[in-house]
Amino acid sequence: MDTSAPRTHDVVVMGGGLAGLTLALQLKQRFGDIDVLVLERRMHPVPHAAHKVGESSVEIGAHYFDTVLGLKPHLQGEQLRKFGFRFFFSEGRRDIDQVTEIGASRFLSVPSYQIDRGIFENYLAEEAARRGVQFVDNAMVRHIDLSEDAKTPHLLSWTEGERVCTARARWVVDACGRAGLLKRKLGLAQPNAHDCHAVWFRISDRITIDEWSDNTEWRERCEPQARWLSTNHLVGAGYWVWLIPLASGSHSVGIVADPRLHPLHTMDTFDKAMDWFHEFQPRLFDELDGKRHLLQDFAFFKNFSYGCKQVFSGQRWALTGEAGLFLDPFYSPGSDFIAMGNTYITDLIAHDREGHALAARAQLYDQIYHSFYESTLALYQDQYPLFGDPEVLPVKVIWDYTYYWGVLSQIFFHDRLTDVASLGALREELQHCQKLNIAVQDFMREWSAVTDKHNPAVMLDQAALPWFAELNKSLNDRLDDAAFRARIRASAEQLRQLAGEILSRAHAAHPGIEAGALRALLDETMTAAPVDSAQDAMLFAAA
Repeated sequence: MDTSAPRTHDVVVMGGGLAGLTLALQLKQRFGDIDVLVLERRMHPVPHAAHKVGESSVEIGAHYFDTVLGLKPHLQGEQLRKFGFRFFFSEGRRDIDQVTEIGASRFLSVPSYQIDRGIFENYLAEEAARRGVQFVDNAMVRHIDLSEDAKTPHLLSWTEGERVCTARARWVVDACGRAGLLKRKLGLAQPNAHDCHAVWFRISDRITIDEWSDNTEWRERCEPQARWLSTNHLVGAGYWVWLIPLASGSHSVGIVADPRLHPLHTMDTFDKAMDWFHEFQPRLFDELDGKRHLLQDFAFFKNFSYGCKQVFSGQRWALTGEAGLFLDPFYSPGSDFIAMGNTYITDLIAHDREGHALAARAQLYDQIYHSFYESTLALYQDQYPLFGDPEVLPVKVIWDYTYYWGVLSQIFFHDRLTDVASLGALREELQHCQKLNIAVQDFMREWSAVTDKHNPAVMLDQAALPWFAELNKSLNDRLDDAAFRARIRASAEQLRQLAGEILSRAHAAHPGIEAGALRALLDETMTAAPVDSAQDAMLFAAA
């Protein structure tokens, strides 16, 4: 046992995975003299490929990694640039070139990455040590004694093998993932109504979806001809399958499903998953059947989505990453919420170091963060049945991207996450967008219930929608306060126009659909609506 007096640190981060290590880097970047200790229960280095899921990043998380933290050389040199999201309505089919495909024919302006978590977390640990973070692996936290007054530090103890260690800390951050040390200690667990499960595995070989057809015209729809670099989704009613390439040469494969349509017991071993593929995604079964000997791992989560009553506290503790809440792997929001959570935590620590009171600000940040969680949860909850609808899912994907790039991404990319004045000035617009999103999600469920599920052999090319590509590009703009507020107001109006077009598209084919809540929102007049905001048609032409 270590009998020396406990050392006092500015911050102790419990968990040295993606959330904990990026927070440590962000803190050292913001405050050169800060003393950060990271305790990681796993022994380093961790294995490549078969380490963790959460391998696909999207724009907020990618920007956080490559620009905010300055990790672009690693991401560009050691990981894979992602060719966006891509969706195939391929249930029961082997002719992938004869089904509806949603995706971009070229790379859009803002990069994202396919991340081998083992390679990345080994690098993050090494980079944290280079920047002056104390990183301790094989460390199992055993006890946390949280202080209740502002002057007394928290006390922690952990074991390193047989050795018992203690430390004091002004701040304690739980980044230990689903173990949820602080969540369990403080009774913060909060279930949500999104009940889905996931199974996944890695194969030590590349799955090159481009080779699933020898149709030259189909292959040449994309430049480069590298659909395999996308996060490829093979979709059907109640589920989606992911195909994610890793820089180590392996491929990550997963099934995410609504248990009401695809129960976990039908896929909770590799052999069962293969039988499931044989029935629902036979072309993938063909690809994997001869590679069974290349299986690297297999795992699953039941009911993976959950909330958390509180993630930031004025009493100098916080939760980040999956130690707090988790939504759904569809659209890969995990790294986004790490980026936002860590940014709020860093700002709270900054205010504490300046001697400011924390309670009100911590409560406000917690409310804003939870509002982002609730808005994003609406993209998933009760939506899985429509994932197999080639008429509605493409519209949902365009809507969801527009909401993400037009609102949340603008806030993060333009460094307004902690700009309380700007967010307050935009309260009406942000709340309207949130309500509009919920109404559109509800409407798309109603619409999908009456569609014919027509599945033509067509590529719905997102890069061919000029406004859509421009919205992505706009994340690279540099805006002053007035321009940022104008941007969010324009985004709100853009969402209103898109919602109106969705409503018109659905009613043209199915005039009997109810849309009372959506119509009521569209009838509202925004007090600060931009002038001349109307634009040409936003959706793909109806098939």
